[in-house]
Amino acid sequence: MASIRVRLTFPETLVREPVVHRLSTEHDVVCNIRRADVRDRTGWVILEIAGDADAVAEAREWLEDTGVRVDDLEPYLL
Repeated sequence: MASIRVRLTFPETLVREPVVHRLSTEHDVVCNIRRADVRDRTGWVILEIAGDADAVAEAREWLEDTGVRVDDLEPYLL
């Protein structure tokens, strides 16, 4: 089992989309929201993503491809 802690920053076009839900259901990872601030036009989430190392890496790549900014809070897999 691998996990990462990241800060996700959402552009206005994705604020109302169920991105975290899709992440967990489509990529076989467990998501734990640690902190968040979501408003009408912007939002950010501190998120722990856990699962198989390949699934975690694919989930991160999917987030970036979707348009979410992903910043590492811990630069290594735990």
